[in-house]
Amino acid sequence: MADIEEARKQFERIDADGDGFVTAAEFKTALAQGGDWNVTDSVAEAVIRSRDLDGDKLLSFDEFWAQLNK
Repeated sequence: MADIEEARKQFERIDADGDGFVTAAEFKTALAQGGDWNVTDSVAEAVIRSRDLDGDKLLSFDEFWAQLNK
């Protein structure tokens, strides 16, 4: 099981605008900053969609946390 405080810090780093949700664009940017420049918009969108439990095309912390604990 992941550490929720560390997970929250990681989520906040990805959530660039601080609105409490991660968009595909924010996810792509975070991966690029981490050195993965090969992620396309469509790949980032697919990753967010696969973890988006409520279908709003955004990743909330609860959805992020649920994925970490699978």
